[in-house]
Amino acid sequence: MTGPADSDLWFPAAPGPVRTVPATRRGSLRGRRVVTGTPGRGWRYDLRADDPVEQDGRAFVPVLAEHDWYRAELDDTDVFAPLVPVERVWVEQPDAVAGAEEPAANLLSRLVTMDAPPLRIPVPARDVPALTGRRIVVVSPEAARRDVRAASEPYENDDGTICLSVCAEPDWYRWAFAGRPADCTEVPVYLVWAE
Repeated sequence: MTGPADSDLWFPAAPGPVRTVPATRRGSLRGRRVVTGTPGRGWRYDLRADDPVEQDGRAFVPVLAEHDWYRAELDDTDVFAPLVPVERVWVEQPDAVAGAEEPAANLLSRLVTMDAPPLRIPVPARDVPALTGRRIVVVSPEAARRDVRAASEPYENDDGTICLSVCAEPDWYRWAFAGRPADCTEVPVYLVWAE
């Protein structure tokens, strides 16, 4: 987030990208957002991990789809978690540097290596179709708020501001499995990026 040093003006800047680091290099994984996959094949996102366990001398990470993770946490229930070899798990780590990366404009500049999960660069919500349900980042002068979901498409409010209805991720998932609508907040779309 940037603004002139001698003024109270503030202009939103893109939040930093999301990088991945091998789970073998991390301490506690409980509740962390992770990516699983096999180099050369592909990647699975929107997962949460628990701390590694050891079986027959090998380390495995219990990994759940976020929906199941939140149901287990919020309802205090047991959910079956597949065990993934630790070398096939990467931990998502948001970069604290705002505005450090720009999304690539064309296909050739977006090509990635298949050796590890690619860098995920947030895109301004105004440029993303079909936002409802997407993981988003809401920026403010104080911080970039992650673990938020879009609960609507952009709309014009009574003041003429183009907004988006957003909610905390636990509320989004509780809405799915308990049927109780999430507590949503109206946010101007120029403060929102899709991850």
